[in-house]
Amino acid sequence: MKELYYLLSFLLISMSTYYFITALNFVKRLIAVNILGSGVFLFFVATARNTPSENPDPVPHALVLTGIVVAVSATALAVSLLLHLSKQKEEE
Repeated sequence: MKELYYLLSFLLISMSTYYFITALNFVKRLIAVNILGSGVFLFFVATARNTPSENPDPVPHALVLTGIVVAVSATALAVSLLLHLSKQKEEE
């Protein structure tokens, strides 16, 4: 089952990286970065199950929770910068 999670995370990472490179719109690039982060989070959660004991490793889960907070903050900052950029273009 964990191979499915690895495959899904690889697909999310590769597709979002391709879309980030090829997209011309900044909002679409921001969405691609968020999907890329979700793929990385899924990979970390799938990796947490690779311990010999029955309990999963708590470190990847802590990293994912911290990453979610950082991703939300970075997305809010990026959206505010995109709105400011849009207002500047309207004024010109």
